[in-house]
Amino acid sequence: MAIEVGTLAPDFELKDNHGRTVRLSDFRGSDDAKNVVLLFYPFAFTGVCTGELCALRDELPSFVNEDTQLLAVSNDSIHTLRVFAEQEGLEYPLLSDFWPHGEVSRAYGVFDEEKGCAVRGTFIIDKEGIVRWTVVNGLPDARDLDQYVKALAAL
Repeated sequence: MAIEVGTLAPDFELKDNHGRTVRLSDFRGSDDAKNVVLLFYPFAFTGVCTGELCALRDELPSFVNEDTQLLAVSNDSIHTLRVFAEQEGLEYPLLSDFWPHGEVSRAYGVFDEEKGCAVRGTFIIDKEGIVRWTVVNGLPDARDLDQYVKALAAL
């Protein structure tokens, strides 16, 4: 069961596709705080995931700017994510929830134990760390980016 709107987003520390540590708490509660679009996806190099992440790339100013940071999380290794980002020209952080396998995905309630990967969960988290909007889609179902833009505009 995915975490609900109005709850404090679980903090985490994950490595990105360049091996840098990214903490959710780094984006909250300070003068340079940002809203976060936290997007979980099953696997790099798969059709629907590649389409979604490239659509975000194509609309990047809406999701990475002075008020907002996009963080995309999968259960792939950082090495896989590095190659994927380079191949697709993705310039936002791809975070690895590889080990302990799915720990952050589980904390957000979007880990599919049977398949061993995250489902398509998206959480918009405000500058204080509160979940303000969420959507969870099944593995084969792409998300609508226009919904993210509307939810961010409402903050």
